[in-house]
Amino acid sequence: MKKFFDDIKKDMKFKSAGPGKKLTEETSAKPEVVQSSSNAKQNRHAPSEGAQRAGAAALARIEHQQKPRVHTSQDAIRNQVKRELEAEAAALAEKEKAAAAEGSKVPVRDPACLSVSGVYFTCPLTGATLTKSEREFLLLIKHILCFFYRQRFEEDAIEASVMMIYTFNKDREKVKAAVDIISKYVENICKNPTEEKYRKIKLSNKVFQVLRSAEGSREFLQALGFISVMLPVEGQEEEEEFLVLPEQSPDALELMKERRDRLQRGEPVRAQLDRQPQAFRPSPNAQRFELPQEFYNLSAEELKREQQQRSDLVEKNAMLRTKAMREREEQRERRKYNYTLLRVRLPDGNLLQGTFYAWDRLPVVFGFVRESLVDGWQPFELVAPGGQKLQEDEEVALAECNLVPAALLTFAWDAAVQADIAAAGGKSPALLKPELLETIRTLS
Repeated sequence: MKKFFDDIKKDMKFKSAGPGKKLTEETSAKPEVVQSSSNAKQNRHAPSEGAQRAGAAALARIEHQQKPRVHTSQDAIRNQVKRELEAEAAALAEKEKAAAAEGSKVPVRDPACLSVSGVYFTCPLTGATLTKSEREFLLLIKHILCFFYRQRFEEDAIEASVMMIYTFNKDREKVKAAVDIISKYVENICKNPTEEKYRKIKLSNKVFQVLRSAEGSREFLQALGFISVMLPVEGQEEEEEFLVLPEQSPDALELMKERRDRLQRGEPVRAQLDRQPQAFRPSPNAQRFELPQEFYNLSAEELKREQQQRSDLVEKNAMLRTKAMREREEQRERRKYNYTLLRVRLPDGNLLQGTFYAWDRLPVVFGFVRESLVDGWQPFELVAPGGQKLQEDEEVALAECNLVPAALLTFAWDAAVQADIAAAGGKSPALLKPELLETIRTLS
């Protein structure tokens, strides 16, 4: 998948050099008539006026005759995206209408007071940055559409159709069913390469109806070599459409198996969370967090209700509750958040901040910190509030470590390694990378 993206980006740069011109493109200039030196052509008479009128009329009929529309993968993508955008726009309009009614009831926070301006994503195809809001999230679909149109689908029709199947179908069960059916087609063909019945798919067949409802399935079959043919059906007067695969050579059969494996390994194109790494100077406000609404998995009405519940927090804490009761309440609290904002206090007092999913694992946080350090190869520790040491190799979600919706972690180099460096006369390693220090800010 990564190699596919890299090749596409290179091709896009090449195309950006300027528009090309098709060799078969018609021009307004009339083609010159090549004169022959043959005596026979010299004796040829010009057509009569009546013949010229008849020829012009025939040419006009041909030019105005509507050409049959050929089913293309671009058509499928365009139609799918159009449906997606229309459905999302209708749903968005309803939500905006409901939000407008509740807007006066929920206090609005000043964006300047927020610890982070919002939640952002990066489109893996175009590199564009998208906000979490549903209106902006529609741009991801548009970016995918733009991506497909900027390439010729034929450059890697297999990879493109695999991306369509996994990205444009939200129902995971439908995707699995489509992949299983196509895999079975390939398996039968490879086991019985000379039997024609396995290389013919009747489009009215009940099994194929599953593929018909899964975007990209037909494109994948066509990428394998299936072609659309109208064939007679026994007991019927009218012909029906079939997808037919010509008989394959042994090498072509092996290639079909490899393409089937690519289909089975396919993944949807998802927007990637932008961690928005930011460095801050030492500040007494390091533990103060003001989060935007995107961090909450709550509606406007639920946010209002939560604010009302907070007023009763003192009374709740005064109640005598068992450990089990407290743990259940903590679990409910953690489920309110989709994201978490983490700050790491470094030995020099500076702060490193990043945005994470609430279900991200501890190794993700350690990796983020390591990538932000000049000497990230050296071992270090992260300590959570309360003194709990986090373990880099533990596959534990941040929500399970009580690190949502925000938390301040403490960074410390491994003491034994630092002692060895000091004994050897070495200096303490530099901390944050220069590109982070160039944009360092003061935490308000």
